[in-house]
Parts: sequence; structure tokens; C-alpha cells
Amino acid sequence: MCKNVIFLCVFLLVVSCNRKSDLEAAIEKIDVDVHIDRFDVEFAEATPDDLPTLKSDYPFLFPSQYTDSVWIEKMNDSLQKELSSEVKKAFPDLSKLRTALHSLFQHIRYYFPGFTVPRVITLTSEVDYRNKVIWTDSLLFIALDTYLGEDHRFYEGIPAYQAKNFSGEHITSDVAGAFAELHIPGKHDRSLLAAMVRAGKALYVKDLLLPTVPDALKIGYTTDEMQWVMANESEMWRYFVERSLLYNTDSRLKDRFIEAAPFSKFYLDIDNESPGGTGRFIGWKIVRSYMENNDVSLQQMLETPAEDIFRKSGYKPAKA
Repeated sequence: MCKNVIFLCVFLLVVSCNRKSDLEAAIEKIDVDVHIDRFDVEFAEATPDDLPTLKSDYPFLFPSQYTDSVWIEKMNDSLQKELSSEVKKAFPDLSKLRTALHSLFQHIRYYFPGFTVPRVITLTSEVDYRNKVIWTDSLLFIALDTYLGEDHRFYEGIPAYQAKNFSGEHITSDVAGAFAELHIPGKHDRSLLAAMVRAGKALYVKDLLLPTVPDALKIGYTTDEMQWVMANESEMWRYFVERSLLYNTDSRLKDRFIEAAPFSKFYLDIDNESPGGTGRFIGWKIVRSYMENNDVSLQQMLETPAEDIFRKSGYKPAKA
């Protein structure tokens, strides 16, 4: 009997791996063309005489309310020159990023057939880390000066819980997250559960678009932080349920459990051990459980209200 069970498990594992291999093989055949415009380099090497050309090539980066003198002053600004120099050192070429984006865009086109590859533009942003990646319908902006490595001197004074994600390996995860946000319906439900599930939907999209990326990187955790939420999943869930927080609409709950923070605010001794945004992890597990237990498409899931997802998910964390 035991041998039969082992054989069945191995058989199912092999079948699952083969299905994944077939899927990835199909995705690899999808044709996408990725070109990256290095505005960061073009602006760094430009002279005032080049300004008309830059404005013509990148009109959306030169708001009409600013006179040319503003841009000329920026060209000569010592901080801007230092930013450009450090970015060029860290990213002398973008071949790795282009390869990563190529794979990401192939996966997006597979799961979102109407997808059109955006124009990708890299730039510097004076370390505006709250806008590391901006994705509009047809334009994708990536601020390379926010990916120089968490210990870079430019990030002195920035909280460590933010700076830990300021390295190049996080770019494609941030891009995938920005894409996911564009495809998740509005935030009409103000409950903590809705915020958790919404975050979970975005992370589930990353599961599909970035199949080889570790979960810790997808959610922006260190390895230790990921191990902590996995080990404490049942305790966190019990905390939310016993305190009737799931349907609570107090906006402060998002700061405590959804937004980036040095730690989550359970107001318990474990707080300093916990990473921020633990509610996002729970939402992720709920959405994963929902997709495992229901025969629905990705698009159907994205449009399904949080309450329905939770009710039909069958989510029940295993006790540690």
C-alpha cells in the first residue's frame, strides 16, 4: 500500500512538471519585441544644443510649463551628474534587464492576449523611491537610480525596510506588480479583507508572470522575513479572526498590515520580529487557495469580489 502511494505521488509530480514544461515551452515561442530607450544616458550626455531633439523624442518628460532654462540647469547640476554616473556604473548595459523583460512580456501576452508591449524608458528620478516604476497604457518608466543596491550611499537616511528592495533583481518584480495593478478592479470595498485579497491578486499575477522568481522577492521580503510569515501563518490568521478585523473598515488597518513598514503592528511581543505587510501574505495565500479549489480563469478571479474569493477559497492555514 505504501509503495502504491509513493508511486502515485511521484507520478503526479512528474505529470505536473511536464505540464509546466509544456506551458513554458509554449510561452517561449511567443513573439515580443523589447527595446529600451536609455533616456538616463541620453540626458547625461546631452548639451543644451541637444535639448530640442530630446524634447521631440520624449515630449512626455518635458512639461510645457517649464522653460528650457530649467532643463539646461539640470544638465549642469552636480547632483544630477553624480546620479547619472552611478547609474552608468551599476547599469553599463541593460542586456540582462532586456532579457528579463522579454520573458515577462511573453508571459503577459500569454495570460493577457490583448497585451501590447509598452515603450520602455529608463531614467533617473532623484531617488524617488515611491515611484520606482510607472506604467501607463503605452509607456513604462523605470527609475534606475532606485536600484543601485540597498547599501548605496544615495540611500542613507532611507528606512532599511524600503532600501532592502533597491537592487536590480527587484526591477522585473516591480514591473510585474505595476502591470498587475492596472488589471485589478477598483477599491470600492474598504475592509481589511478586501485590501488583503487585492494584494493577494497582484501577487498571484506575479506567480504566473514570474514563475522562476522566489516568493520572497515577489513580495519584497528577505529570506528570514519569508520564513517568519510562513512559520507564523496560522497565528496571524487566528489574530485577524479572533479580533474580527477581516471586515473592519478602519483605514489604519492598512497601515498596520498592508503597506510597506518596518514591521506589522499586532501590538504584541512578536511585532519586532514580523515584517511589514503581513496582510498581503495572507491575502496571497487566500487567492492561491481559491485558484486551487475553483475552476475559474485568471480574468474571472481578478474581477471576483474579495468576499466571494474568501468564501470559496477553502483557506485554512496549517498549524505550525
